[in-house]
Amino acid sequence: MKRLLFLTAAGLTVVALAGAVGLPDLAGAQDATTTDSITVNGVGTVDAVPNEAKMSFGAETRRDTAQAAVAANGDAMRRILNALRQAGGRELATQWVSVYPYTDDTGQVNGYVASNSVSAVSDVADAPALIDAATEAGANQINGPGLSSSNAEALYRQALAKAVADARLNAEALAKASGRSLGAITTIVEAGAISPEPLYREAIKAADSATPVVPGQQETSATVSVTFSLR
Repeated sequence: MKRLLFLTAAGLTVVALAGAVGLPDLAGAQDATTTDSITVNGVGTVDAVPNEAKMSFGAETRRDTAQAAVAANGDAMRRILNALRQAGGRELATQWVSVYPYTDDTGQVNGYVASNSVSAVSDVADAPALIDAATEAGANQINGPGLSSSNAEALYRQALAKAVADARLNAEALAKASGRSLGAITTIVEAGAISPEPLYREAIKAADSATPVVPGQQETSATVSVTFSLR
């Protein structure tokens, strides 16, 4: 009996020594991997003069029969399409074709209306000539222009870079106020693009034309959320 008790006590002593010397301090290890961080938002904007204009041009014709209305409308649209191409229009695409009867106050059908619309893109400088050419060719429905920049993706990437820089400035101000300094970036989340908005305060005069087009400037914006470690 005495021998068994001796072995048990010795075993407990070995375990105790192993715990004191070799086993890791789990609480201490957890504290060592814990780092402080700060998350801030940043906004970046880039201004640019749009260089492309997108417009739609259409013709509406009325005839006694649907067939006659469609035929007359087709002739009108061919003239309009030819005029748009000669005036520098590109990316021409049909938007819709429709035919419907029109009636008088009594509900009596008095004929048929055929309409057709096509979209076209041009340089902003060519937009006035495009409008004038289409009107002279018989277009009686014109919408637009929608102004945009052909390098929109590059402008957005510039805005993203400015947004990250803005986030760093915000984080540095907060860290300094709390007596800390910034470490590395640990997370960046892109909040998405903001649709370009026109800035009319810096409008540019278009070339002389019966239909002037003023592009002005557009503002492209981006927003990011950035997390920095703190030292």
